[in-house]
Amino acid sequence: MKAQLPRNTSDALSADGHPPSPVSRFRRTDDPEWHWLENRDDPDVSAFLEAANRESRAWLMPLDGLVERLYHGHLARRELAVHGLRTALDHHTYWSETAADADYPVWWRHPNGREQDAVPFLDLHARAEQQRFLELGDMALSPDECWLAWTEDISGDERYTLYIKHLPHGEPVALLDDIASELSWAEDNRTLLFTRFDATQRPDSIWRLPLRLDAGVAPRADEPICMLQEADPEFWVGLGKTRSREWLVLDSASKDTSECHLVPARDPTAAPRCFRPREKGVEYGVEHRPGHFYVLHNRDAPHFRLDRLDEAQPDGAWQPLVAHRDEATLEGVDAFAWGLVVTERDHNEAQVHVRIIELDQHHVATRDERLPLPESPCSLMLGDVPHFASRRLRLREESFVMPVRWLEHELDSGERRVVKTQAIHGDLQPNDLACQRIWATAHDGERIPVSVVMRADLAGRPLPTLLYGYGAYGEVLDPWFSVARLELLSRGMAFAVAHVRGGGDRGEPWYLAGKMEHKENSFRDFLAARNALVDQGFSDGERIAAYGASAGGLLVGASLNLAPEAFCAAVLDVPFVDVLRTMENPDLPLTTAEYTEWGNPDIPDMRRHIRSYSPLDNLSAQPYPALFLQGSWHDSRVPYWEPAKLYARVTELGSARGPVLLRTDMDAGHGGASGRFKAWHDNARQDAFILWALGLAARNTQGG
Repeated sequence: MKAQLPRNTSDALSADGHPPSPVSRFRRTDDPEWHWLENRDDPDVSAFLEAANRESRAWLMPLDGLVERLYHGHLARRELAVHGLRTALDHHTYWSETAADADYPVWWRHPNGREQDAVPFLDLHARAEQQRFLELGDMALSPDECWLAWTEDISGDERYTLYIKHLPHGEPVALLDDIASELSWAEDNRTLLFTRFDATQRPDSIWRLPLRLDAGVAPRADEPICMLQEADPEFWVGLGKTRSREWLVLDSASKDTSECHLVPARDPTAAPRCFRPREKGVEYGVEHRPGHFYVLHNRDAPHFRLDRLDEAQPDGAWQPLVAHRDEATLEGVDAFAWGLVVTERDHNEAQVHVRIIELDQHHVATRDERLPLPESPCSLMLGDVPHFASRRLRLREESFVMPVRWLEHELDSGERRVVKTQAIHGDLQPNDLACQRIWATAHDGERIPVSVVMRADLAGRPLPTLLYGYGAYGEVLDPWFSVARLELLSRGMAFAVAHVRGGGDRGEPWYLAGKMEHKENSFRDFLAARNALVDQGFSDGERIAAYGASAGGLLVGASLNLAPEAFCAAVLDVPFVDVLRTMENPDLPLTTAEYTEWGNPDIPDMRRHIRSYSPLDNLSAQPYPALFLQGSWHDSRVPYWEPAKLYARVTELGSARGPVLLRTDMDAGHGGASGRFKAWHDNARQDAFILWALGLAARNTQGG
C-alpha cells in the first residue's frame, strides 16, 4: 500500500466555534505545494473538494436571496422558448426548438416546401433526462439526408460516443466510444470520418468508418480504417469538407504550423494527398471552387495573404489574389460559386470586417467591397450558408448594446432583411445602454483597446466595474450581448473588456506580441486597462473586480501577483494557474500542443520565463483581494487541482483582504454545467459574489 503523507486530520471546532477550514484539516506537512491533490484516486481529494464546497456554500448562503433574484431576473428578461433559424438543404429544411422549460433543444425538419409535414428527429432534452451531464459534440447529416450521425459526451471529459440513426424515426445506435467530437460524411453516403485520441487526449488520427446502411435495418459498421496518423506530439488533427462538396480536408496543425491533406469526397478510399508539406512557422488553410484552390497563408506574410492555385496543377505556383497588408490581418475565406467571402481584421480599429469578392472566369475581381457595419465596435460574421451557388448570405451581428440579430443579404440587389432578433424583456432595454471604446497606454507605450458598457443614465461618473480578459491563443473578444449582464448593469455597475496582447483583437501582430517570451505584455496590458478606466473617469478605483476563465484565469492570476491591490475581488473560472508544472508534464492533455503558446520548459530559458509569471509559482503573502475560484472534476483541459491548489495556498498565506472560496462542480467538465438552467444558476451565484464584492449587495447573515 502506498504510504500516506502526514496531515492534520482534526475535525474539532476552531476557537470561534466554526468548523476548521478544509485547508487546515487536509494540509499535509510534507507537501506544502499541495501536489497530492493531483491523485484523483486518493479519497482525500474528493473529500477535500467537497469540504471546500460546503465552506463556499456556507459563506454564500446569506446571498441566496440575491442569487435567486438574479436568476429569475435573468429568466424574465429573455425569451425562454427558442426557435432556431430554418436552413434549407437539398431535400429538407432544418431547425431546432427549445421549449420554455427545457434545458436542451429538439431538432426538426420538413421536406422543402411542405411545412405541414414537419417532424422531430433528435430530442436532446429527452436524451439528457437520464444523464447528470450531456454535451453534444458534432452533428453530421449524410449528403442524401437519410442518416444522422452525432457525438455525445455524458461526463464532461470531452470523450465522445458516436451515434447514428435513420431519419426521421430510426432508433439511435451507438457505433464507437472514446473518440473525439468531429465528424464528416463523404459524398458516397456510406462513409463517415471521425478522429481519435492518443494517450494524452490529443486528437492524433483521422479514420474512415465504412457503414452498412439500409432503411428498416439497424445500421452496422465495418472496422475503421486509419487515413492519417500524426506522430508529432505538438500537432492536432481535424477534418472538414469544402462547401463545393468536392474535397474532404484533413488538417494537422500546431499553434504555429499547419499541413492539409485532401481526399476526393466521392472517393473516400483514395489515399490522402498532401496539399503542401509543412514548413515550420507557416500556417495555411485550403478552400475550393471548381478549377481552383484558394490558400490563406502566412508564408512571407505575417498578417496572411490569399493566393490561388490551378486545381489541375497542384504542384504549380501560388498566384496572388489578396495581398498582404500591414494594417489588417486576413482571418478567413469562404468560397462560393460566384467568388469569395473574406473576413479580415483592422489593426487600428480592432474591428472585424467582411469583404465580398466576386470573380469572373479569368479570376478578375468584378466586385470587391466591405459589408456595412451596424455600429463600431461590433461583431459581424457569416452565418450558415450551405449552398455553394447561393447569392443570399446569412449574417450574424451583435454588440455590447445590440442583441444578436440575423440578416439575409442579397448580393444582386444589396437588400438586407432582418430575419430574427434576440428578444429582450424587462425594464432595461438595449437603448438604455451606452458603450464606449477607450484606449489605455501600456508599460511600453502600446495602445490597448478597452471596451466599457453601462447604463446610459450613469455614464460620466465612476462606477463599480467588472473587468474581463482572456489574452491567449489569438482569440478575439469581439463585442457580445449578454442577457445575464443586464442584471448587473441594472444594479449600477459597469462591465469592461480588456483586449490585451496575446488575443487577436488587433490581428496577428497582437497575438504574437503576447505569447511565449512576450507573455508578460498580457498581464501589464490588463493592469493598464484597469488604470485607464479609473483615470478616464469610468471606474471607481476602490471597486473594480477582475474575471478570467481558463487561460483568462492565468491572465487574472498573474495580474494579481503583480498588483494585488488593483482589484477588490476576482473570479477565476477553471483557471490555468499551475503553468510550469503542467507544461513539465507531457502526459497531460494539451501540454505538448501548447509548447508553441507558452514555451517548452525543457529549454532552460523558457523554463525560467514560465516560472517568472506562473501564478502558483509567484504567490507571496500579499494583500490578495476576495477570490471566488471555480473548477470542474471532469475537466480535461484545466484539471480540477489547479484552482484547488490556488485556493489552498492562498488560504494558507492568510493575507487575503476577503474570503477565498473554492467551488468544484463534481459533474461537469471545462465548459461547466451542460443544461442551460443549471448554467444560468451557476452564473447567478458568481454574479452575486461580484455584486457583493463591488459593494452593490449585502450579505444578509441574519437570513432575512
